[in-house]
Amino acid sequence: MAKQSAGILLYRKTVKGLEFFLVHPGGPFFRNKDLGWWTVPKGELLPDELPLEAAIREFEEETGYRPEGKFIALQPIVQKGGKQVWCWAVAGDLDHKRIRCNTFDLEWPPKSGKMVAFDEVDKAGWFCLEEAKQYINGQQFALLVELNALLT
Repeated sequence: MAKQSAGILLYRKTVKGLEFFLVHPGGPFFRNKDLGWWTVPKGELLPDELPLEAAIREFEEETGYRPEGKFIALQPIVQKGGKQVWCWAVAGDLDHKRIRCNTFDLEWPPKSGKMVAFDEVDKAGWFCLEEAKQYINGQQFALLVELNALLT
């Protein structure tokens, strides 16, 4: 069975229009990767975990913010590697400069025997649809387009 993950697409309506909250993955492999590497905060489901519960848990782990409100189910997408991503949208607002996230340990540099802790997410931001298209993982852009069509 293909891996599955679940995420939350946080959005807000501003005077400039609809904005979407995206995060950039942390760690050394993403340090110099920007355009096309941002993502909806998401993660893999735990055994016997419902997808929406996983999405809320992962969002909180990656940002320090627990989304609440009316969750809008979006059509699942499949990423290049075959992973299925379930996603819900919810209105919310948070300061992207004040996120708090979990860390993960990685042997770095490789084969050094030295374990280093890295943030799961190293930065976050709010993007309009046009900006997001440049930054977000290509397959995930469909989630933003679907939500934009539902709300505008």
